Amino acid sequence: MKTSRVSFAAALAAGSVLVLSGTAFAHVGVQPIGEASKGGYATLNFKVPNERDNASTTQLEVNFPVDQPLTSVMPQDIPGWTVNVEKTKLDKPLTVHGRQVGEVVTKVTWSGGKIGPGMFQQFPVSVGKLPENADQMVFKAIQTYDNNEVVRWIEEPKEGAPEPQTPAPVLKLTAAKGDDHHAGAKTDGAKNTDQDAGKAAGHGHGHDQASADHGSDTTARVLGIAGIVVGLGGVAFGVAARRRSV
Repeated sequence: MKTSRVSFAAALAAGSVLVLSGTAFAHVGVQPIGEASKGGYATLNFKVPNERDNASTTQLEVNFPVDQPLTSVMPQDIPGWTVNVEKTKLDKPLTVHGRQVGEVVTKVTWSGGKIGPGMFQQFPVSVGKLPENADQMVFKAIQTYDNNEVVRWIEEPKEGAPEPQTPAPVLKLTAAKGDDHHAGAKTDGAKNTDQDAGKAAGHGHGHDQASADHGSDTTARVLGIAGIVVGLGGVAFGVAARRRSV
């Protein structure tokens, strides 16, 4: 009876973990390839899982924030999918790399393909320049299935509040990295790379040494404790033997 109860509790806990994991991760999201630094350029992946067992996703619409205009948006070609890019004119043109930009992308739509049940698809987009005075960007997305169901991932998550039922994809921005936002000088980049590699190698050596020292110390402690346990066992055995002999 006890074994059955334990097995049932373990199965219930495992099932709960799976259900919660599905709830937390099964929605449209956005992640940069590498980092998305403020004022820089990045490649973003919009990840779209298919959440239905009896329908396939056939369209994704991503809306770009108008209050954080991106002057460069270039979707990657995905076999089997057709991409449509919509732009809007700015009331006040922006100056980017010495030239005037009068319109920006406000929406990108992928259609014609299919994401089957139990599958997901990534939609890469090269973007820039990212905002310099913001910590994140919110991209509202709309997912359409071949049974005409439409899921609107447009609820903006609030800090300290529970995750919304249909959260919008949120891109976290990291600190700016100097002037090397788009196509920095190769010489400086190579020099920095070499320096970073040297630092990383030094750090890795120190980390390995610390790990070795820590491992040796842990081994010594374990052996010491094992010796104490064996010693106590011997004493207990001797006492028991004397009692039996008496």
